[in-house]
Amino acid sequence: MTVPPAPAALRGPGVRVSTGAALVGALIVWVALLGPLIALFAHLTPGSVVSALRQPGALQPLLVSVLASLVALAVILLLGTPLAYLLARGRLPWPRIWEIGVILPLLTPPLVVGLLLIFMVGPNTAIGNALSHIDLSASDTFFALVVAEIYEAVPYYVLGAAAAFASVDPELEEAATLLGDGRWRTWRRVTAPLAAPGLATALAITWARAMGAFGAVLIIAYHPFGLPMQIWVTLQETGLSSALPFALVLLVVALPLPVGAYLWSARARRRL
Repeated sequence: MTVPPAPAALRGPGVRVSTGAALVGALIVWVALLGPLIALFAHLTPGSVVSALRQPGALQPLLVSVLASLVALAVILLLGTPLAYLLARGRLPWPRIWEIGVILPLLTPPLVVGLLLIFMVGPNTAIGNALSHIDLSASDTFFALVVAEIYEAVPYYVLGAAAAFASVDPELEEAATLLGDGRWRTWRRVTAPLAAPGLATALAITWARAMGAFGAVLIIAYHPFGLPMQIWVTLQETGLSSALPFALVLLVVALPLPVGAYLWSARARRRL
């Protein structure tokens, strides 16, 4: 029995219309996503950026944010990587409780996170009093800024890293173990290289999130000024046009790493 060909209206033209609709949709999405950046550059001039950055102390908040984010990133990497791996392999007791514990800071509004941190590690709390014995305070200090950035950024790394580890076939790890490699050697030679693209993306996104942390920072680390706080204060004191150069600096520092990590991981996945 010969199947009759599909009508012409359902063949070539239909495909062309679908492709055209997809292109239009993609264009709309790109305009929506890039529109704010286009508007930012439209309202900035090189002179205004140079003038803002030449003001006394203008670069100090940038240095504070970069240093605090690097410290926060190191802590998250050190503590979050084992947690993400154990979550991915289901080796933790009550795994749902651990997952909820990771997701909750992500779902909690940042301002609320800051309020909760005050009641957990702020002055006159058990943890706060213990910290005071080693000359640390989680209120308006560099340490407080790092704590706030960790709480705002850590879910992004743990969830992304757990997904990266879950993508690695456990049978490959078992095969390496059978060949005589210990757990650490297996992780270093098999698990980490295969999960590296996803880990790099998760770490880069975490960097951007830490650099841009604001809600919790506003509550517990108003001082020392980081770059997001500088943007906020400048906006309140001198207006939108004065804050835009610092917003551009934050984007320039925070965004290239995630974009580069995404492109690298996408290329690495195609090679696998």
